[in-house]
Amino acid sequence: MGSCLSAESRSPHSPSAATGVRKRKSSKKRYGSQSSFDYRREDHLHRIPGRLFFNGASEIASLFTQQGKKGTNQDAMIVWENFGSRNDTIFCGVFDGHGPYGHMVAKRVRDSLPLKLSLQWEMNTKNEEVLREISLNSSSMNSEDVSFASADEESRASIDLEGTEKHPEIFQTMKESLLKAFRVMDRELRVHTTIDCFCSGTTAVTLVKQGQLLVIGNVGDSRAVLGTRDEDNSLIAVQLTVDLKPNLPAEAERIRKCRGRVFALQDEPEVARVWLPNSNSPGLAMARAFGDFCLKDFGLISVPDISFRRLNDKDEFIVVATDGIWDVLSNREVIDIVASSPTHSTAARSLVETAVRAWKTKYPTSKIDDCAVVCLFLNRSRNKMPSDFNAKGKDQPISAYQVGGDAKEKEDSPANLKTVKDILSDGSTEDQLSAEDEPLIDPEIEWSALEGVTRVNTLLNLPRFVPREVDKKAPVETKTRK
Repeated sequence: MGSCLSAESRSPHSPSAATGVRKRKSSKKRYGSQSSFDYRREDHLHRIPGRLFFNGASEIASLFTQQGKKGTNQDAMIVWENFGSRNDTIFCGVFDGHGPYGHMVAKRVRDSLPLKLSLQWEMNTKNEEVLREISLNSSSMNSEDVSFASADEESRASIDLEGTEKHPEIFQTMKESLLKAFRVMDRELRVHTTIDCFCSGTTAVTLVKQGQLLVIGNVGDSRAVLGTRDEDNSLIAVQLTVDLKPNLPAEAERIRKCRGRVFALQDEPEVARVWLPNSNSPGLAMARAFGDFCLKDFGLISVPDISFRRLNDKDEFIVVATDGIWDVLSNREVIDIVASSPTHSTAARSLVETAVRAWKTKYPTSKIDDCAVVCLFLNRSRNKMPSDFNAKGKDQPISAYQVGGDAKEKEDSPANLKTVKDILSDGSTEDQLSAEDEPLIDPEIEWSALEGVTRVNTLLNLPRFVPREVDKKAPVETKTRK
């Protein structure tokens, strides 16, 4: 939702040790500009078939975003059919930026993260094939030799035996790919030359659908909800992600262990925020995000919460949206609106327009937030949704799913993976990052989010660093702005 509270901005002075923030190197970077390489890169991306990121619709999806009343639209969205040159695979996501350069961060993640994920997925798939070939070739060896030949494979499987038994092979491969892609994406933002991500960042809810399998990676407080049928054939809402807020016990514990502070202001006691150890800023109202490097040493992470679901013929559509939607509409209301849309192509727009009206009704004195929606339709045999349904709400944020079923995917001309690799060759790989850019939080740790979520604002104060001046009192009369 909203980003910054108060008109305070960062001081040109470097932070002192008292502020608890690492001193930043002086730089003459001109933030907000775009290099010619970025223009060529974007032009190349826009030519990839099946990749949608503007308002519109395809046979399987509807997209719509609208600027709020807080300034530049900081939301971004994407649907990529035939993702990774796989005919039965779809990638989609929404990204909600915050901070002075939040709009640039959101668009950068929208453009770069899918490329990194595609590359990591390809690499991990090849590694799995090599391990499988080694295992097959070693079948003629004696048992002692086999144990040595497959030791690496066995150790890999022992990481999560229960998860391997429950989930198909693609889940483990995609999970590793998502973790690596998110990590590399955040490191790229840290060293980006034209986007200042020190006090700017973005959420990300991404999903990859291959056939009937669905894998979701979530950072921040945007949300994905499934519209499906229950045993009575009533349409219900199933929340697929958890809003990763600082008030979640596991998230708050991690932040405090890293010397970050979690508390709410007196005039909004329901809104838990993340603060620097010795400064009442920035007041970020989420526990995970891309960017926001002022907090990355104090518990904020970009490690995604990853979940899996096997789709079935009762699952009808998935709505992925930023908090401009969820702040004013419940999960049940959202699926009701999408299901009652006259056509698939108008579903996302109808949802955004309804949310805007709800903002005016519920919060008449507040500025309307940016909204971005992706509606992914799972059953393409019907062009319209039935309007005489019985909708029931079922908001259940959980982290894994096991439901049998089937789903049909569209087969179009695939995007050229070689083109994707060419676009990705920007030199910002993990090996080229210096040791000082390593996060203090182990990115391999799977932080599990919990239930109990509230919709809140995003960021409050931009850190104002004044040497030897530490204010330990929380501000109580600060007003919200984007």
